[in-house]
Amino acid sequence: MQKASELISALQKPSRAKVIVSHHNFDCTPSSEELGCLVSKMQSTGADIIKVVTTARSITDVIHVFQVLGRSQAPTIALAMGQQGLISRLLTPKFGGFLTFGSMASGRESAPGQPTIEELQDIYRLPRVGRETEVFGIIGQLVGYSKSPLIHNRFFQEIGYDGLYVPFLVHNFKVFFGAFHPLNFTGFSISIPYKEVALECCDEVESFAKAIGAVNTVVRRRSDGKFIGYNTDCEAAVGAIEDGLGGVNDGVSPLFNKLVVVIGAGGAAKAIAFGAKQRGAHPLIANRHYDRAQKLAEAVGGTAITLDQLYELQPSPGSVLANTTPIGMFPNENETPMPKSVLKHYSLVFDVVYTPKVTRLLTEAEELGLCVVSGFEMFIRQAIEQFSLFVAKPVPKQQLREVMLNVM
Repeated sequence: MQKASELISALQKPSRAKVIVSHHNFDCTPSSEELGCLVSKMQSTGADIIKVVTTARSITDVIHVFQVLGRSQAPTIALAMGQQGLISRLLTPKFGGFLTFGSMASGRESAPGQPTIEELQDIYRLPRVGRETEVFGIIGQLVGYSKSPLIHNRFFQEIGYDGLYVPFLVHNFKVFFGAFHPLNFTGFSISIPYKEVALECCDEVESFAKAIGAVNTVVRRRSDGKFIGYNTDCEAAVGAIEDGLGGVNDGVSPLFNKLVVVIGAGGAAKAIAFGAKQRGAHPLIANRHYDRAQKLAEAVGGTAITLDQLYELQPSPGSVLANTTPIGMFPNENETPMPKSVLKHYSLVFDVVYTPKVTRLLTEAEELGLCVVSGFEMFIRQAIEQFSLFVAKPVPKQQLREVMLNVM
């Protein structure tokens, strides 16, 4: 740092010029204390702007970067490279960072995890983000493929709400939730595979979600800061399936007394099985781990079978098949959870996957003349209900549905 200080002192720079002193760590993100000492030494050089770039090995590393921004006495650029450091770039204005970087186009990044300028402006609306902006986001392991940031940020724009929605790439939910709790972020969408463990981390869980045993929405209550868990998956999925079957007639669900075969035993499976049972259907759970299928079946009053039994099953006429696994999701569009030859036994096939909108499972079901319901319809319904919980007020549902149809 002594040499840097001497060099800056010797510079004959124009009066309007600024000197940036930078440090890059391509291996890891040091502790907050180590970064604090580093920044103090960099400031002592007489630099006009400090730039500290680290490498995120875990999304929790980003907290150290935010702390640098909070404590620095000089204009500071602080970022963590890598996909798990992406939010350090997106939340820079929220935490007082001097600037962030965007590439000119996808594939032309100057550092790992760098978004494009178009993404920063059009999806995340960074020029409008400030210290008072409320932060929301999706937590999961496949968030890089999620359309939720595009949708929710457009929703915020549509109703004039000061919010920012970002992807949280998380590999340990409990560690993440504990570490980020003090940052007072406002709400989260919970994705695969955390819908069950998220319920355990909430301060309170809405009774409907508690009965299901899974949450897909967590919101910090404004009055006391407690995290409240909700489930918008159930009504969104089951409602979409009901409409696919012709809709509710005189208060009687078209699922009444029908067999609903659910592939999977995670959070989405719980929501659909619970909702189907509520409508008077008979849930049948099939999962690669039979013990999980059995546990879910017992919880909802259904039946469990193995995947081998599923492929040999000849269900009664009018039965419904619902895939709740990520099989067939981009980039694995050629995969399917069910052979085409056994789909003919069902009257309707539903797939929770919405990227692509029409999966191989649905394509093959359509080729057999079956009714199909895309996960995209479920995504629309749950996202709008979730957004209403995020902003804590009623929202213009038809208007937001049109927004989703236009941007997807």
